[in-house]
Amino acid sequence: MRAANRGDSAAYQRLFTAITPVLRKVVRARGAALGHAGCEDVLQDVLLAIHRKRHTWREDAPLRPWLYAIARHKVIDAFRARGRHVEVSLDDFAEGLPAAADPDPMDGRDMEKVLGQLDPRAADIVRAFGQNGETTAETAARLDMTEGAVRVALHRALKSIARLRERMIE
Repeated sequence: MRAANRGDSAAYQRLFTAITPVLRKVVRARGAALGHAGCEDVLQDVLLAIHRKRHTWREDAPLRPWLYAIARHKVIDAFRARGRHVEVSLDDFAEGLPAAADPDPMDGRDMEKVLGQLDPRAADIVRAFGQNGETTAETAARLDMTEGAVRVALHRALKSIARLRERMIE
């Protein structure tokens, strides 16, 4: 490092060739949770920091603790940048995931059972919107009602359906 700091490019290359495997082990030991790719990214950050900050190393101090401190801080930075979320592959838990829920009692034929429990006019309004795609104005004209009355009737019908659905689920 002394020779590298004095401009010896061959010494600088030998230095990085020698310290890279050692720093890789340090980064992997401290940052195992980052995974292989994450550790390699941190190692590149460490090497770049060493390159940028090599002038801060005191020649009368040992090199290894200075290098380890940089590696330790870069691993900590990587964990901070990652935040509190942990990435876990869903495939690891596929066997333990619960099966799909039972079919919704409101699906398909069950919906007709529920509509059969409503008064005929309310069922007609729900079908007009849900199945036929009618507008409020079209439904009001067809049933000889005001648009406001259709909206109120629809709202009440949907509340009734919600109550019926709750009873079916229990």
